[in-house]
Amino acid sequence: MLRRLLLSSALCLAAVPALARENYALLVGASSYQNLDEKYWLKGPANDVKLVQTWLTTEAPVPFAAGNVAVLADGVDGAQAPTLAAIRQAMADIAAKAQPGDFVYLHFSGHGTQAPAADPDSELDGLDELFLPVDIGPWSDEVGHVENALVDDEIGAMIDAIRAKGADVFAVFDSCHSGTVTRGAPDGDEEVRTRQLPPEALGIDADAVEVSTRAVGDDPRAQPEPPVDAGTGEGLGGFVAFYAAQTNEVTPEKNLPKGKPGRVPQGVFTYTLFQVLAEYPHATYAQIGQEVLRKYATTSIARTTPLFEGDLDSTAFSGSPGERVAQWTAVRTDDGFTIPAGSLHGLAEGDVLAVMASAADATEQALGYVTLATVDTFGSTATAIEQDGKVLPEDLPKGLMLRRLGTTLDFSLTVALPEDGSAPAAALQAAMDSLTDVSGPRISFVPAGSADADLRLAVLPDSPRPDAIWILPATGLADDLTTTPSVSTADKDAETLGTTLANTLGAMAKAMNLMKMAGAVGGDGVDVSVELLTGPDKNSLAPMPVGGVPRLIPDDQVHVVAENNMDIPVDVNVLYIGADWSITHWFSGRLQPGDTLKRGLFKISDEVLGQERMVIVMTPAAPQSPVEDLSFLAQPSLELTRSTASSGLRGALSEAGFGETTRSAVGLDEEEAGGPAPAILQLEIRTVPAD
Repeated sequence: MLRRLLLSSALCLAAVPALARENYALLVGASSYQNLDEKYWLKGPANDVKLVQTWLTTEAPVPFAAGNVAVLADGVDGAQAPTLAAIRQAMADIAAKAQPGDFVYLHFSGHGTQAPAADPDSELDGLDELFLPVDIGPWSDEVGHVENALVDDEIGAMIDAIRAKGADVFAVFDSCHSGTVTRGAPDGDEEVRTRQLPPEALGIDADAVEVSTRAVGDDPRAQPEPPVDAGTGEGLGGFVAFYAAQTNEVTPEKNLPKGKPGRVPQGVFTYTLFQVLAEYPHATYAQIGQEVLRKYATTSIARTTPLFEGDLDSTAFSGSPGERVAQWTAVRTDDGFTIPAGSLHGLAEGDVLAVMASAADATEQALGYVTLATVDTFGSTATAIEQDGKVLPEDLPKGLMLRRLGTTLDFSLTVALPEDGSAPAAALQAAMDSLTDVSGPRISFVPAGSADADLRLAVLPDSPRPDAIWILPATGLADDLTTTPSVSTADKDAETLGTTLANTLGAMAKAMNLMKMAGAVGGDGVDVSVELLTGPDKNSLAPMPVGGVPRLIPDDQVHVVAENNMDIPVDVNVLYIGADWSITHWFSGRLQPGDTLKRGLFKISDEVLGQERMVIVMTPAAPQSPVEDLSFLAQPSLELTRSTASSGLRGALSEAGFGETTRSAVGLDEEEAGGPAPAILQLEIRTVPAD
């Protein structure tokens, strides 16, 4: 097993025998704010709560009895309204019954905002972060707070009251507090909404709320300060918190899952997080966080950076560590089979699964195969098919398992065109022949507002470039335009505009596809120890922190130490995906059995700062074979404001880079014959200014 950066050992949350512990949950979903204009109401929190409740009581890696899952949500049958008093009482009830070794899951979906802090000295930016129950009122200058708001300090105190009983707490906040966002393109579903309430909606003086990302002290490398302050000291249970966005960002809700006729409004963060948990319930919190970030990057569904804090190297839910779930117990029916896994687990209609007599059997021992006929969020039905010369027999043993055969990666990209009625949109329409010719079959264009586009093109008249075509995420929300790609139209003829936009989209797709490959292959295929080191110079290197997203500043150096623990050679390639969509190939070389690689890779520049990703590809090699060299994946940086295949892993990577073939999807086998499978380690980092 790959002993890699994301699996570095650390103290785990306190563990006790399963029969000696209780697991409790409180799920809060606030949607309809009766004292606010209806335009500020949300639609997704109730669906978030239903999704989480179902997962906890049917699939969680530790058992949650239905009676131990309290729900406070408007829009959920039988649930109490999520008022401030109800939340306080529910938290007190859990604290009263919690015992040492118990586990508590807390989930908050709804609006957040910021307000001047009641104690300005207690907050680095002088602001309190607020979660808003449904009975909030306006800001009161007399008492200096928002009526019935839940302040971050009180949330921290309530959580610490539970931890003081010796219970471990995992808290998830799918709300946001600050930031600005513009609706730039329609998405075809109900209106995408952000879970951030502007201060003025509560009567707060906007000038009194300064937007900033709170960092710890003056160190730019330090992680942002989390909205909720957790206590420290002996006797407190463990604590982990996931926040949907940093304090200067917003988080959206939209209809999910993509492509399903029955999709409903969901918090993007909640849905993505529980996709990861459904596929990888025995992972560490650090692994889960990195996978959430990867899904954000590869689907372009959101451009926010979630914040993770606490005992991130411990196993989620204080459970037992384990691998990804790739097989499920099957129940035979008159029409075929059912399994308790669906779209949340990464399954789709038409997928082929192997029928296994037991979970321990090798895939080659499959009794036969089935294809998925229907796929819902938590369940699927399957029918038998003939494949590889095998026909499923009538007599089947009890305890059947349906096993995923591999991962199918869709390397195509669907792009929604801008709305008609503007000069840039008309210019783009005139350039469509050139755009489609250069883009090739992998990139398809759909009308404005199409529900399932991966990216959306928009014209933003109030932006610094009103003549440009802007490339927005799937939500159609425009936030930080300094890091949003755009292509001007006024200075280009139709052919030049089409070619320029096609090249821009192609470069973005190539970087996204490389990250898709990294997530699908994973890092467990080979036994290679990998450690990344960083520091201002080679004499001041330290292991790169993995809590959340490590922050590096210009001139920081990055070095790698890798040791081959196997008895066969392994080829190592290191690539770097920049915030400007560049792909840099920093190293390729071979590690013989027992070899250790120590190498300086690069240092951070100050030209483009933002979300960046390191990708380390490790491929088992045959003796005397050429060293695997993936430098063909490199591409130059993308000007954010542009004015004037073979087989195996290499073949899939060539496909990801839009090689010579035209398939829109590539299947990756879970195992490759003849030895260990390749492995790809991916780490997201954020580069920030030095001051």
